[in-house]
Amino acid sequence: MHAHIASRIELPSHPDQSLASSFAPLQPVSFFPAGAEIYAQGEKAGALYQVEFGAVRIYRLLADGRRQISAFHLAGETFGFEADTTHHFFAEAINATGVRVLRIAAGADMSRQLLPLALKGLTRAQEHLLVLGRQNAIERVAAFLVDMAERQGGLRQVELPMSRMDIGDYLGLTIETVSRVFTRLKDKGVIRLLGLRSIEISKQDVLQVMGE
Repeated sequence: MHAHIASRIELPSHPDQSLASSFAPLQPVSFFPAGAEIYAQGEKAGALYQVEFGAVRIYRLLADGRRQISAFHLAGETFGFEADTTHHFFAEAINATGVRVLRIAAGADMSRQLLPLALKGLTRAQEHLLVLGRQNAIERVAAFLVDMAERQGGLRQVELPMSRMDIGDYLGLTIETVSRVFTRLKDKGVIRLLGLRSIEISKQDVLQVMGE
């Protein structure tokens, strides 16, 4: 099975000269409503996708019908890089999302730009496997929240565009378990639930230890 390579590397809306010479003319931002498919497993690959606003989930449907989410991508993050010419996962908008397609210009040598992207994606996939290997549900959720906070600039207030079911499918937990862990963290004073998709981290150091 091919590994999906994705990354938090940022490609700006207006690439610098080194990138501009490698990418075809920028396409306008494409809008995807919540739940809309951006690309499907098995479709031809060959472009990168940058999230301009909103959020994207990358997932695969297992043989028994279950869904396994392998990654979430937030505004400013890039996804869609594959090791060959075929997409091995589905990409779907979590909420109202704008995506810019970055197509590689014909004959362009992108090896220098794509290598860091691939390495960052490999590191991220390894980190996800480490989280999934933990037996304690609290450890998994805590590590997830720490990661989300870091990706949003380390702010105490963290927006969670994904549902509890999405989080469960990412962490290998049931939606009931995810909800119980959120409640437990709230009761311990580690987080505050500001809304269904928003939390405030009250004890960053405690959450960090829980997720290690």
